[in-house]
Amino acid sequence: MIRLASSTDLRKSQEPTIALINIVFLMLIFFLIAGTLAPPLDPNITLVDLDSERGEQMPDALAILSDGRLSYRGQPVADLGDHVRSALEKSADAGLPDKTIHLIPDRKLSAAKLLETITKIQSAGAGRIMLVAEKNPTQ
Repeated sequence: MIRLASSTDLRKSQEPTIALINIVFLMLIFFLIAGTLAPPLDPNITLVDLDSERGEQMPDALAILSDGRLSYRGQPVADLGDHVRSALEKSADAGLPDKTIHLIPDRKLSAAKLLETITKIQSAGAGRIMLVAEKNPTQ
């Protein structure tokens, strides 16, 4: 005699698959949202390429374009001194003890212009300046 599976048997065998699909779908939604929380870098900048050191991408950093213009989160910076002082105040309010400014220089920026900007940032009160670059993926 042939026994046919009842509808309750079919439902029990399909439920773990549906639950797994739901979990994967929710994880996909979570990572899509979490990936867009960080603001993107300025689209007009090409990062410096490092061969041996670790490079990081920091969207909260001050960017120097190839012509020497400054931008922060894609918006032009009019007064460098005011920007540095307000950034240091925000880090002090957040309880961060160091006076670090992250700087993203464009690959085509001249060294003289970079040093000039670093000097202005230091005179505005920054204790440490970290240059942000990207690591060569072939190394």
